[in-house]
Amino acid sequence: MSEIPAKATESEDPSDGAMTRSTGEGSAEGAPPVDAMWQSNPPGSIYDYIKVASFSIGPDGHVDQWSLRAEQLFGIPAERAVGMDPIDAFIDSDLREQGQRKMAEILDGREWTGVVPFRLPVPPDRGHGDHGDGADLDRTGPRVVRGLAEVYVMPTRTAEGDKAAVCIVVDVRTLRSIETDLAASQAIFGQSPFGFLLLDPDLRIRRANQRFASIFGGTPDDHRGKGVHDYLPRAESERVTAILRRVLKTGDSITDLHVTGQVPGSDERRHWSINLYRVHSGTGRPIGIAWLGTDITARRAAAREAAAARRNLALLNEAGARIGNSLDLETTARELLDVVVPGFCDLATVDLYQGLLTGDEAPPGLADGSAELRRVAFASAVSGAPLPGSGPHVEVGAVHHFSFNSRCADALRTARPQLVPGEEGGLVQSTLAVPMVAHDTVVGLAQFARTKGSEPFGDRDRALAVELAARAAVCIDNARLYRREHERALILQRSLLPPGDPEASGLDIACRYLPGNAATGRPSEVGGDWFDVIELPGHRTALVVGDVMGRGLRAAVAMGELRTAVRTLALLDLEPAEVLSQLDEIARGLGAPGGPAQAFSTGGGVQQATRAARRPREADLSEVYLATCVYAVYDAVTRRCTFANAGHLPPVLVEPGESALMLDVPPGMPLGVGGEPFEEVEVELPEGALLALYTDGLVESRDHPLDEGLQAFVGALTDQNRPLEDVCDHVLNTLGSHHGEDDIALLMARVQGLPAESVGDWTLPREPRSVGRAREYARSQLLAWDLEPLVDTTELLVSELVTNALRYGEGEIRLRLLLDRTLVCEVWDSGLVQPRRRRARDTDEGGRGLQLVGLLSAAWGSRRTPRGKTVWFELPLPDSGNGLMDPAEALLSLF
Repeated sequence: MSEIPAKATESEDPSDGAMTRSTGEGSAEGAPPVDAMWQSNPPGSIYDYIKVASFSIGPDGHVDQWSLRAEQLFGIPAERAVGMDPIDAFIDSDLREQGQRKMAEILDGREWTGVVPFRLPVPPDRGHGDHGDGADLDRTGPRVVRGLAEVYVMPTRTAEGDKAAVCIVVDVRTLRSIETDLAASQAIFGQSPFGFLLLDPDLRIRRANQRFASIFGGTPDDHRGKGVHDYLPRAESERVTAILRRVLKTGDSITDLHVTGQVPGSDERRHWSINLYRVHSGTGRPIGIAWLGTDITARRAAAREAAAARRNLALLNEAGARIGNSLDLETTARELLDVVVPGFCDLATVDLYQGLLTGDEAPPGLADGSAELRRVAFASAVSGAPLPGSGPHVEVGAVHHFSFNSRCADALRTARPQLVPGEEGGLVQSTLAVPMVAHDTVVGLAQFARTKGSEPFGDRDRALAVELAARAAVCIDNARLYRREHERALILQRSLLPPGDPEASGLDIACRYLPGNAATGRPSEVGGDWFDVIELPGHRTALVVGDVMGRGLRAAVAMGELRTAVRTLALLDLEPAEVLSQLDEIARGLGAPGGPAQAFSTGGGVQQATRAARRPREADLSEVYLATCVYAVYDAVTRRCTFANAGHLPPVLVEPGESALMLDVPPGMPLGVGGEPFEEVEVELPEGALLALYTDGLVESRDHPLDEGLQAFVGALTDQNRPLEDVCDHVLNTLGSHHGEDDIALLMARVQGLPAESVGDWTLPREPRSVGRAREYARSQLLAWDLEPLVDTTELLVSELVTNALRYGEGEIRLRLLLDRTLVCEVWDSGLVQPRRRRARDTDEGGRGLQLVGLLSAAWGSRRTPRGKTVWFELPLPDSGNGLMDPAEALLSLF
């Protein structure tokens, strides 16, 4: 910057600037053009910057020669200047006397040098204001321009030998401007806090300031002649050199060019911001490049820290959004790796304690960190890169353990992260082994690895890894706890469902139960869906399907209570509508203190549960339980089925050769609402008909509305001749039940009515002879059925029941024998009084009939009928393997 930049073009000589400004628009008429007067000196001459003029004085003290430069400097043409007295023309009146003396001394042969103030008359067309060269206009008198000139006068002689003088005039204001520019240049180079260089056209340092020298050593003069390759690495110097050549060629400035290198005596990478611009001489010729450099190493470090902090914050935000969206252990581990690879590391694994995965409360072996772990997730941005320090390669899903002395085992043992260096010659630079700690419990180990060439792990990275692992650990522990509770609820729920394949007289049964998300493999809260098949006396069967609203352990427990209540009520042989009414009362009392569970446990039964339901409940001590249920009773003898519905989906019936249809069963209100009666519908089912009961999980999902699902279900029941198990599988596959959003319960039954030859039915008058006749009917029927081993026992028990009907019953007596998987004998009468078994005393003559029935039969009981009551007993068939007590022994045991 020692040069003074000049604004010039090839058509305008920059050295003429001051002269042009001094003459302005009012140059003397006939003044020669600028290009004709000012001829440029060789490049770099001092005359490119200062304005010099000359004229000569004759023996008479007047101007006798006036140069072209004098015309340009003073603005007076030669025809006017020649013959003028320079003292009178240019010097103020108060200095003229002194000027005349000096002129006399000059003409006497003496040289003189000094600074002379001068004035110039302003032509009429010049206005007030600044003169172009910086001289001031005198506003107090005649319009003149005042200035200072340094004059060098040298005595000469004319051809005639007369004394004369030659005067050389320099504009002092131009010299002072140059002094100011030089001072400014020195200030920039000497006092600037930035590194400053001036490069010549060969891109070598012509001048450097002290700041640059203090960074790279030595004095400013020691750096002269050096190039950028002496300070920067080869690749960086080549890049910068190309940029410098472009600036020198085009003149385009470069701002904030980032350059990286090192300073002598330090291995630290330094960063500079460089500004470049081309420098010109007074004539406008490029003479080099100015280089202004600022050290931005600290700023770059701060920017990297800020960027790293923003990246870490974004990573934590992403982790918060993506980790823990599933309650599955493996999915949560994969979500962690999806976040960190490749944003945080290049490879990562997650190992969880095997004990936690199998349901143990506390992981074993935490003391030494060498317990068994299972690798549940692995992610890599680099194919085939193993993790160091973990021994042999471990596949996802494999069970392994770390050796006691390994750093991974130490991380598990101390619950502190460990840095594992990479192996010599390997691809991995280092690995962070971070224990996954949730609620002060180590649940596993996460390993984050970076390959060689990546930025090494720092303290900030370590803290971020610990935070990410902790977040994932909490989610994994929550998933573990949820899985445990889910499995417990599922075990409870399955324990409350019918075990194995249910059997029923006159029905071929097939059933399916799918807990929520069973098809997708993801854990989900269990629901309250249930089904049941209950055998009733007289080869009748109760079919039940229900759904407790809600999910989780609460719903499963409520389902268990309702199922128990259904079985209890069914065994009382109540009508379907009455069963649902009692269930409704029980459901209303489920959430109340001292509700049905306590009522049944204390022996209060349905009535106490009903009273509990009707008691006012406090909002903070009770919960509302609602459930839907369809209850059907099928009679294998008549093939008639009676339905009652409590807000459940309608049953579907497929008759042979017909399309499936939904039965029109009044839905009623859900259980637990109360206040509404339930209606019954009786339907006669043809032989081979298919009956389907189901829950809403089969026909309803987020993607398919209920109506669409019902139509699809009806459409799937097309081929009723297929095996019932195949029909169930076909339905599940057709309806896309793999969505797993809700539990699915499906109960299907094919009607296989009891053949007429398996039924013996007789009506007996109310007379004593009917007892003997009943024994004869029973004997002949059993012999026809080839059941001779049961004849004696059956005759004895039939005699007892018919006798009781004669003594305690009313109306005519009906005897019915039913043969299916067991032999059932029923005695009907019109009396409403139920028989009651009592223990006879040794002295009593009677009272032992029902005791005998209980001893000899597999089961016995009584039930109400629309026209009275029925007392029945059941005997196993001879080939069933269930032996009965010998009648003689039974009789003797009564006494």
